[in-house]
Amino acid sequence: MRIALHTRVRADRIQEYEAAHREVPPALTDAMRAAGVSEWTIWRSGTDLFHLIVCEDYRALIGHLSALPVNRSWQLRMTDLLEVVHDYSAAGAEQALPVVWEL
Repeated sequence: MRIALHTRVRADRIQEYEAAHREVPPALTDAMRAAGVSEWTIWRSGTDLFHLIVCEDYRALIGHLSALPVNRSWQLRMTDLLEVVHDYSAAGAEQALPVVWEL
């Protein structure tokens, strides 16, 4: 399945956000792959961030990640950098962007 998300980085933290993503912990990327993620891409336009996630089951993915210490520490780090934060709880599955059109 494909999931699109929208978050927003704080204007004064863009450099730190991008630097953090050059150093995503291998334990986190391993956990993401183990939970069924085959792709996760983030684009930035100004402060707006657009995520495209390809995974087996998004609700199961965020449930699995939310229980892991490596993800909890990553989310705390992101909370400092983001103005609009994705909710990585089961309720967060409802925040995915709706599909408007596909070709």
